[in-house]
Amino acid sequence: MYNICCTTSVVQDQPGSPRSIGADSGGPTSLDERIVSLDVIRGVAILGILVMNALSFGLDQAAYFNVPAGGTNNSVDWIIGVVAMVFFDQKMMALFSLLFGVGVVIFAERAASKSRPSTGLSLWRFALLGIAGLVHISIWDGDVLFLYALCAPVVLLVRRLPVLLLGSLGVVLALVGAITAPLFQAAAGGTPDGLKGFWFTGYEGFSTAAEGWFILNAATRALGLMLLGVALYRMDIVQGHRDDTFYRRLAIRGLGFGTIVTVMGIVWRVVTDWSADHAITGTIPTGVGTIPMALGYMAIIIIWSRSGSSRVAWFARAGQMALTNYLTQTTVGLVTLRWFFGDIDLTRTMIAAWIVGVWILQLWWSTKWLAHFRYGLFEWGWRCATYRRRQPLRRVA
Repeated sequence: MYNICCTTSVVQDQPGSPRSIGADSGGPTSLDERIVSLDVIRGVAILGILVMNALSFGLDQAAYFNVPAGGTNNSVDWIIGVVAMVFFDQKMMALFSLLFGVGVVIFAERAASKSRPSTGLSLWRFALLGIAGLVHISIWDGDVLFLYALCAPVVLLVRRLPVLLLGSLGVVLALVGAITAPLFQAAAGGTPDGLKGFWFTGYEGFSTAAEGWFILNAATRALGLMLLGVALYRMDIVQGHRDDTFYRRLAIRGLGFGTIVTVMGIVWRVVTDWSADHAITGTIPTGVGTIPMALGYMAIIIIWSRSGSSRVAWFARAGQMALTNYLTQTTVGLVTLRWFFGDIDLTRTMIAAWIVGVWILQLWWSTKWLAHFRYGLFEWGWRCATYRRRQPLRRVA
């Protein structure tokens, strides 16, 4: 999902303020070295990604892509399903990926500023993330940590490309899934054999064509958005350094265009009666609308993060514990929705209520935990492994 566990160097969250590396001379980022806007974006994203992931915990895997495939017993279920597809599907993942790219660059910059072997330390860090991803995959096949660990070295390698080239390359890569969708649709056809698991229920795993498109789309979209995130970082956009007028304009244009395109895709689905003949090609509008919508969300969150609202801190803390919250979402989801309620015919309304409950729980425990500890439990473990020495966990009174 993004730099679920990224470490950030300090940037005062005011327009035009200077970027400065942490005051300490050696170890990992300290508590006063965080970019507030990134923590808030990360917090919103980690909670938002649960909207789609929860479907894979409680419904047949095809329900993730095909609203009629499960959990839609009444009009409320349908509304919830469509709203999730328009406003959450791929958009929260896009925010994650943007921030992951930012985190790769910040970590490398900070290590280099302290005369550390930035490339070697970064690669070691990615290897640890990959191991965590493999462990996570062993209990849930929706993991993204391993994929991100594979993409990260590429981001590290090309991070110094000209900003325009980096951003353009990122956009093109992010759209590969949309561009190739007709080819994979033609290969899959509209039959259960060609789209099993992806569009039709009752199957374990995907058909060859559907799985090929899914993997290609996920990998290129993740890498492309990471590169776009690096470009936005180098343009001082994602850190919140522009004025509110800039972000309002970005929000209006991004959400306006992206929502219209995505809604057109849903209308297409409805008009064609959710036909399997358009199972993969029907994702094109979402693919096209994802980047502008993600940028619109980012802009709104940045404006909100410096509004002075007391609620900003809740999401910033959830973002600081994003890796812990991500992994516990999987654990809680599998235990409750898949195992404990596995014999119940769950609906999208039931799952939506469960999601809200998990949101409240994670906002609460992130605040409570960070009142006593410096980092989330898994963030702390990753830091210790990265620097190969024990890091302080408890806050100093």
